[in-house]
Amino acid sequence: MSRNYKFHNSEGVYFTSFAVIDWLDVFTRNEYKDIFIDSLNYCQKEKGMEIFAWCIMTNHVHLIFRVTSDFKPQNVLGDLKKFTSKAIVKAIEQNQTDSRKEMFFDKFKEAALKSSNVNKYQFWQHNNKPIELWSPKVTNEKIAYVHNNPVEAGLVYHPKDYIYSSARDYSCEKGLVKDVIVVL
Repeated sequence: MSRNYKFHNSEGVYFTSFAVIDWLDVFTRNEYKDIFIDSLNYCQKEKGMEIFAWCIMTNHVHLIFRVTSDFKPQNVLGDLKKFTSKAIVKAIEQNQTDSRKEMFFDKFKEAALKSSNVNKYQFWQHNNKPIELWSPKVTNEKIAYVHNNPVEAGLVYHPKDYIYSSARDYSCEKGLVKDVIVVL
């Protein structure tokens, strides 16, 4: 079963999801989501990441992407998660108004103690479950799934109304990530 969840084709388009440890609702604050957006834009510019769809929910992220540079997709995703975990943890630490700070850090420390490769705080769960999208039909199904997540969660009535998603790009409006590749 684990074979299904690996980056086998370095040139493939992948759907992946990854969650904050214990499914903590960290991304209820826009400043934490903005850190993730900035990191996606950086990965596009510096690491050859092409983004087809994305969505930041309160406690997890969905991403459809491929890497067109010499970097491997698992390394680009690993770097993205590593950087965002450190940057978001630092932002939480510096935030004077986040009443959940103590609870977050207790959970981050607890998760790090259970992990063999994390020293102080663990932010993201380790698994990404990448699935290679092998056909236009499957790709469109996953894009629809990503964009409908905020609707299913009751955050908005229409996918394009959720700004922390690429659904706006698919509705002929400019989204927050610079260069989303719209697949029709």
